[in-house]
Amino acid sequence: MVGNKFQKLYEVMKRLRVECIWDREQTHDSIKAATLEETHEVLEAIDLKNFEELKTELGDLLLHIVFHSVIGEDNKTFSTEDVIDSITEKLIRRHPHVFGNVKVNNTKEVLKNWEEIKLDEGRDSVIDGVPKQLPSLARAFRLQEKASKIGFDWDKKEDVWKKVIEEIEEMHEMEKSGNKDELEKEMGDLFFALTNYARFLGINPENALRRTNEKFIARFNYVENKIKESGKSITESTLNEMDKFWEESKEFI
Repeated sequence: MVGNKFQKLYEVMKRLRVECIWDREQTHDSIKAATLEETHEVLEAIDLKNFEELKTELGDLLLHIVFHSVIGEDNKTFSTEDVIDSITEKLIRRHPHVFGNVKVNNTKEVLKNWEEIKLDEGRDSVIDGVPKQLPSLARAFRLQEKASKIGFDWDKKEDVWKKVIEEIEEMHEMEKSGNKDELEKEMGDLFFALTNYARFLGINPENALRRTNEKFIARFNYVENKIKESGKSITESTLNEMDKFWEESKEFI
């Protein structure tokens, strides 16, 4: 049973907090960077469609959830039961179409109800709750997504694309002025508009950029290896040589 297995994990963590010097010394702050790292490793396993690795990484992430929960118990700020109760009650409360009498016709109505319920819970704004620590691209996507759930959105993707073109033109105009501060703002507007367009296409821009980063790394590594095979260092090669192998890498990567 899942409950028995979770109980065993919990008891292992409780024992480690007593008998292991390192585990006993940890705090929420000391392990938060590792918690974030484990989250990214989960995402990487999903990107690679490596489900064996995903199983392992989800276990590591679950460990961190239990670790933080046990630290909360030791600090007498909250218990593991509180953590479980909190998310269980939230799921029931925010799904009245499943656990209550609310009728919905589509996903859009489900999401709108979700945001309305959060406002009833005490949120001051629909866009509250998007972590400031999120990468800016991911944060822009979530802000737009949340606003769209209550109808604050473009009607047609063609209009969103026009906005992208408009922001490109404004950025180029500002570039001519030499005002770096204003240029940075215009660049931000362009990224925000592109993020919006990606959302209309059903693409998460953070995922898209992460895939492009990995593709760049793979192709650049190919260039480095080819240069090395030729007996030269990458710092000794010419741009023409690097471009040649870069184009060649596109046949494989």
